[in-house]
Amino acid sequence: MTSLLEGARKLVTRGTDLGERIEGLERATTAARGRLDDSLVSETEDVVGRAGGRLRLSAGHTVVAIAGATGSGKSSTFNALTGLELSSTGVRRPTTSWATACVWGSEGAEELLEWLGIPPRHQTMRDSMLDGDQAQRELDGVVLLDLPDHDSTEVAHHLEVDRLVELADLLVWVLDPQKYADAAIHDRYLAPLRSHSGVMVVVLNHVDTVPEDRRQSMVDDVRRLLDLDGLTDVPVFPISARHGLGVDDLRGEIASRVEAKKLTRQRIEADLRAAAQRLSDASGEGRSRELSEERVSSLENALADSAGVPIVVDAVERSVRLRARRATTWPIVGLASRFRSDPLKKLELDLGDAGRELAGRRTALPEATSVQRARIDTELRTLADDASEGLGAPWVAAVRRASVARTDELGDRMESALAKTDLGADRLPVWVSLVRVLQVLLILAAVGGAVWTGLLAAGGSLQDEEYQVAGMPAPLLLLVGGVVLGVVLALLCRGLVGGIARAKAATAERRLRKAVHDVVADLVVVPVSTELQAYTDLRKGLAPALKA
Repeated sequence: MTSLLEGARKLVTRGTDLGERIEGLERATTAARGRLDDSLVSETEDVVGRAGGRLRLSAGHTVVAIAGATGSGKSSTFNALTGLELSSTGVRRPTTSWATACVWGSEGAEELLEWLGIPPRHQTMRDSMLDGDQAQRELDGVVLLDLPDHDSTEVAHHLEVDRLVELADLLVWVLDPQKYADAAIHDRYLAPLRSHSGVMVVVLNHVDTVPEDRRQSMVDDVRRLLDLDGLTDVPVFPISARHGLGVDDLRGEIASRVEAKKLTRQRIEADLRAAAQRLSDASGEGRSRELSEERVSSLENALADSAGVPIVVDAVERSVRLRARRATTWPIVGLASRFRSDPLKKLELDLGDAGRELAGRRTALPEATSVQRARIDTELRTLADDASEGLGAPWVAAVRRASVARTDELGDRMESALAKTDLGADRLPVWVSLVRVLQVLLILAAVGGAVWTGLLAAGGSLQDEEYQVAGMPAPLLLLVGGVVLGVVLALLCRGLVGGIARAKAATAERRLRKAVHDVVADLVVVPVSTELQAYTDLRKGLAPALKA
């Protein structure tokens, strides 16, 4: 939309804020696409396109469209204003579906007429008539359009009227005394354009056919109907185009508005404001939202439980305790513990760097129970409801869709994340290895002492003085010391081993919950946050367009 932004910048340099309004509404439509009704968004994009297109064209011309029903005298009004017989008159319209244009001041109007879609054969350049009429010179810069009848049986006429009503800077609605209350014009055109009252004029034609004592009451009744339509600011002009009654007043009203050079801007502002209001109504008036950290954390906890994180953490603690005790306990007891299986290996989970071979394989973790799955569903709904509270129904639906759009991937992604997480459970502290070496030395000392004691006892020299140390035979002291010190060392390490196991379990839990956090962020948080950011962008974009 480069051309639209260029048009907006041109206006900004003239000291208006239309550029900001157009850009804001453009941002809002981008945010609304795929969330609000497509037809509504497309209509808004059309409004942005028309605004940009009009701004690129002649600022010295004002498009005034005369519209009305069959027999209202619309074409007679057009002819009276132009001072020429340019449009056919009568109760039946000509078969053409094209509008007729009369232009005062042709310089620069060619592109505007092309944009309006008025073919050259239906254009008249009023300044080419060289009549010097002062009344006509008042309309310098006017492009006056005579539209087809809006109640015509020809579909092409309806389409042409609807198209040009959207493009005109000023709308002059011509009513007939016999049909001024017709719902066809009030319900289809006048009431829906209540936001455009500043660029509308209503004409009650054929007042010459109404007795003079009833004319004012009829005008008052038209006024009443317009007020009911929400058009309280729209003036009503009683005229007789055939006899010229009130035509000068109507011409003067058009001329004064054109001279003020505000109609184009007012029409564009009204279009932008009305389109922005429709988007706002569809979106709701709720304030911009952000995801609650509490809700995200609650969802992560539910997913962590269903994925078996507590089971893994418990397995890490038991695995580390088993292996650390096996390393630090008395070797005879340690040999017996080797018949116990490692809890992590039973789950087929990563013990460390070597565990990366498990990537892509399924673990032996139990599947989520129905209760756990129900809890996840509840947490997802609660998260979506909390995030979308106060938003309009389309945005509530968009947030809910985003929250569950990728939940089918949750199970596999969670299992894969757990399988690939380095739990750090295979790396025991250095002192454990030193204790293992010391225990081996002590058991060797005990075994050596036992052998030595046996040999000396067999030779009858166990009690010889040369083998005595502190009143005990040295071999026996070596045997007893090795066993006692090994048992004491194992008991002393038992408390330290529990601390190591708990610390390793805490580290594994942090890493696992980080993996769960990343999965939730990718599959739930980011999609929901994208919708909430789109809503924020929409509200920010609508703000300048909604300004009065």
